[in-house]
Amino acid sequence: MNTPQALPSTAIVDLNQNQHGRALPGDFAMWCFILAELLVFGIFFISYAITRSHHVELFNQSQKQLDRGTGFINTLLLVSSSYFVVRAIAALQRGQGKVCAKWLMTAITCGGFFVVLKFLEFAGKYDAGISMSTNNFYMFYLFLAFFHFMHVILGMLILGAIAIKAWQGGYSAAHHEGAETGAAYWHMVDLVWIILFPLIYVLH
Repeated sequence: MNTPQALPSTAIVDLNQNQHGRALPGDFAMWCFILAELLVFGIFFISYAITRSHHVELFNQSQKQLDRGTGFINTLLLVSSSYFVVRAIAALQRGQGKVCAKWLMTAITCGGFFVVLKFLEFAGKYDAGISMSTNNFYMFYLFLAFFHFMHVILGMLILGAIAIKAWQGGYSAAHHEGAETGAAYWHMVDLVWIILFPLIYVLH
C-alpha cells in the first residue's frame, strides 16, 4: 500500500501562490463597479453617435463653440495624473508609503486643475445662455461632461484617502490592495475622458 509523499517546499509555495494569486489588482467588487460604469458611459456614447447621425449639421455647428484647447489641456492633465498614480503604486510595492502619498498628491493636483478648467467651461456656457435644453448636442455634451466631472471629484476623494493612509504607514509592500483598487478607479476615469474628448470635441 503506497503512502502519500510530502510535497517539496517549492511545490507548497507554488500552490499557495495559485490559491492567493489575483488576476486583477485590487478588489474584485471594484472591478465589477468599474465595468458597470464603463457600460453606462458606453450606452451614452452610442446614443450620442446615433443622435449625431440624424443631426450632423447641428452637431458640427454646436461643436465648433467648444474650446478644444482647454479640452486638450484637460486630457494632458488626466493622462499625467494616471502616470503619477502608477508611480504611487510602484512606490507602495517597494514599501515607500510617504513617497506614494507625494505622487498621489501630485495626481490630485492635476485632477484639481481639471476640475477648475471644467468649472470655468461650464460657467462660460451658462453665461452664454446655453443649457441642456438648447439643442440635442448640448444636452449630450453637458450631461456627459458633468457626469464625468463628478467621477473626477469622487476619484480625487478616493486618492486623497489613500494618500493619507499611505503617509500614516497604513499600507505595506505585501498588502496594499485598497490602494490598487483606488488606482484602478482613477484609471477608469482617465480612460472615459480619453474617449469622451475626441468624441465630443474633435470628431466630425
